[in-house]
Amino acid sequence: MKRLLPSLITFITLAACSGNPPPASPGGSPFPGAVAPGPAAGSGSAVRQVPALVDPTPPPIISRPEAVTGAPLGASLEAINDNSPFKPVFFQYDSDTLGDEARRALADNATVLQASPSWVVMIEGHCDERGTPEYNLALGDRRALAAKTYLVSLGIAADRIRTVSYGKEFPFDPGHDESAWTLNRRAHFMLTAR
Repeated sequence: MKRLLPSLITFITLAACSGNPPPASPGGSPFPGAVAPGPAAGSGSAVRQVPALVDPTPPPIISRPEAVTGAPLGASLEAINDNSPFKPVFFQYDSDTLGDEARRALADNATVLQASPSWVVMIEGHCDERGTPEYNLALGDRRALAAKTYLVSLGIAADRIRTVSYGKEFPFDPGHDESAWTLNRRAHFMLTAR
């Protein structure tokens, strides 16, 4: 075995240095992204350039997005929205600031969006019944934008998120007390494309 090893190393070295290039691919280059051989400066011989390295770490693959989203693979938009995997984001009175609970809900929503990278959502900004319609439309818009901005900061592409404000027009709870108003001050998620 000890006598065979030097012979094997010599054989591999000679084969590697034989000057025979690997066969070309149909595109003309044996490596994707490789630069076509050209003469080396002053030598007249061809020089092969090594292709640029790419990050070998593949993106995380979620093998069962339905486990994260709660939606069967063939479910319609209506069926998904009826049993929405998205959590609403609630706000304090007269505020568009995201609290800790709101950020946790948005992080969960980001996980759902990462599991289904083709999904596009609409974030609806809502308010309670107090305040003028104009004021509530502006506040609802700020709430929807606050939720979108946070999702983008978590790595969700901005072009997958649209916003709209409904102000006080579509209350979740039609009541006229603090418990109803608390539920109505929200950013609500609707899946619009998949």
